[in-house]
Amino acid sequence: MLWLMEWAGLKNGNVKHRQFWQQHNKPIELWSPAVIDQKIDYIHNNPVVAGFVSEAHHWKYSRAIDFSGSKGVLEIDLA
Repeated sequence: MLWLMEWAGLKNGNVKHRQFWQQHNKPIELWSPAVIDQKIDYIHNNPVVAGFVSEAHHWKYSRAIDFSGSKGVLEIDLA
């Protein structure tokens, strides 16, 4: 992984050694409940697409656990 961060750092003049975060900023306006739901689904499915788990709610730190009817590790405050 370090070689990958070093390679990314070489491509960016603002970085001296390694770059971990992506540099771009592409904000997405959450203008409707449907768009919000789509983005939440996308985030929940990232560990599935990466092959870490077979179901979104199997990811230990995912809020998808709460959506599936169980209680996750992280406390959710909807207030």
